[in-house]
Amino acid sequence: MSNMSVAPDVKEVPGAEVMSARSVARTRPDWRGVLGRLGPLLGLLAVVGLFSTLRPQTFATLDNAQLILLQTAVVGTAALGMTMIIISGGIDLSVGSVVALCTVSIALLLAKGVPAALAVGGGILTGALCGLVTGVLITRMKLSPFIVTLGMWGAVRGAAKGLANEQTVQAPTTWLNSLLNTPGDGQKWMLVPAGVWLMVALALAVAVMLRYTRFGRHIFAIGSNEQTARLCGVAVEPTKLAIYILAAAFAGVAGLLQFSYLTLGDPTTATGMELDVIAAVVIGGASLSGGQGSIFGTLVGALIMTSVANGCTKMEFPNWVQEIVTGGIIITAVALDRWRSKAQA
Repeated sequence: MSNMSVAPDVKEVPGAEVMSARSVARTRPDWRGVLGRLGPLLGLLAVVGLFSTLRPQTFATLDNAQLILLQTAVVGTAALGMTMIIISGGIDLSVGSVVALCTVSIALLLAKGVPAALAVGGGILTGALCGLVTGVLITRMKLSPFIVTLGMWGAVRGAAKGLANEQTVQAPTTWLNSLLNTPGDGQKWMLVPAGVWLMVALALAVAVMLRYTRFGRHIFAIGSNEQTARLCGVAVEPTKLAIYILAAAFAGVAGLLQFSYLTLGDPTTATGMELDVIAAVVIGGASLSGGQGSIFGTLVGALIMTSVANGCTKMEFPNWVQEIVTGGIIITAVALDRWRSKAQA
């Protein structure tokens, strides 16, 4: 009898079919992932294309494009901080109120003769202090971020009205008023106002931080699974506290840009801005359940929200129609987030 053995057929090897299926899956393009990453950009192109077709003489112009960028600067800057909060699994409903309080703080400091640079620092510090209060309530008292920030939404707005005596605060003219002004003849090289470049610079800094630093990795880890992150040695409470302080500081910068746009302190400004900011982050691909999000997507989401509002204005829609459209976009964004979560489960 021969001792030679016949090599088994590949199909008879246990697990061969599974391994083959996995190999094929790895070679197939992940169209769902590609669409998830490019979806916000495709949505922006669709919005711009729609309004450019409907109102080519008023929407599809360089002046209007610059106006959209000006309006995006405020929402986009505030959304940078909201991106970190949502990635970590939190939420902040007080952004609009913090922006209003910071405009009032800057105006009051300027009215008292404080140099513009110090007034800017005071406005951003005001925002950071609001974030400190929010963060302490969430991390030390273990309160729900939704409840805490809902309470801060009313408290901070009330503080802004109280400091301003329930009226707008006039401020002397300084270089702050030109942050969102169209570049003059000697500044054409800037292409867009300085405030827009400020938003871009901050966006790049946050994107690098989220991708390449330990703090950024901890933000994603907390949002993905807080208990696992804690077991892996992540200081969850201090990290959350830092996130809310930093995010509120970005709201302070947004308040600076809003002050530059208005040229005064207004305790009633930015009403409802928190919805635009949250919608921009979610439309940009972030998940409300945490652990997912990107700065590029957030900026695209902010551009979508601003373009829709601007387009509705060019279409001469009444305010109530614009509000319905905005609400529909927010609901759609949440529905897309839900769909993404189910698809990844």
